[in-house]
Amino acid sequence: MQNTLTNKKDSFIEFDARPLKGNFLLAILKKAKIMAIGEGMKVIQNFEPIPLYSTMKNIGFDSETEQLEDGSYAVYFYRTEIKDADDVELPLKPIVMPRYADIDKAIADLTVNFWDNIWNKENPFIELKTKFLLSLSNAVGSGRIKQATRELIKAYYLGVTVEEFDELFALFIWNQGIGHFSSELAQSPLFKAYITIKNSEKKGKSKNEIMAVLTETFGEKNPETGFSK
Repeated sequence: MQNTLTNKKDSFIEFDARPLKGNFLLAILKKAKIMAIGEGMKVIQNFEPIPLYSTMKNIGFDSETEQLEDGSYAVYFYRTEIKDADDVELPLKPIVMPRYADIDKAIADLTVNFWDNIWNKENPFIELKTKFLLSLSNAVGSGRIKQATRELIKAYYLGVTVEEFDELFALFIWNQGIGHFSSELAQSPLFKAYITIKNSEKKGKSKNEIMAVLTETFGEKNPETGFSK
């Protein structure tokens, strides 16, 4: 299959993601989903777009990566099958990587590889949903509510229950105090996302329905939780 990809890559459409400062993953995925088997695209980015590899593999693409003379990366994606990844693709993948590339390409490469080691590690001792809960708690303690909201949504997607969130928010009140919770957390997008999950489950909505609301309401377009240009 790799030989097939190599032979066809000169005919792939080119997608230069370097000018994009928001979530370039979504823009690429939108184009990729309408491609037929045997078609492909060439993605150019200032850093190696590691978070994109698993996303594209989940919808049926093989890939081949080259580093260009200017230090940028060209990744060739070739579609070998049609997969529906709606039920397996982790939402809200990292969107800040292009900002690191604006500073220094080497920093962007280091950052994306560090991300890969933490979140894509093979055979981890701490399961992924627990890592998201730990990251969520750390973000709350540090006052990073935007990050905390995104981690809550990812943790819910991976199976954390409303009852587990109930206990976690009780711990926030215990550890940070009623005054802080009342003035800060209870007014935050984090708490709104938590209540959205809780109320939606009470109404009998499915996880897919709830995730659609969460990603639309608290995703990239929301200035409180997304990414501003």
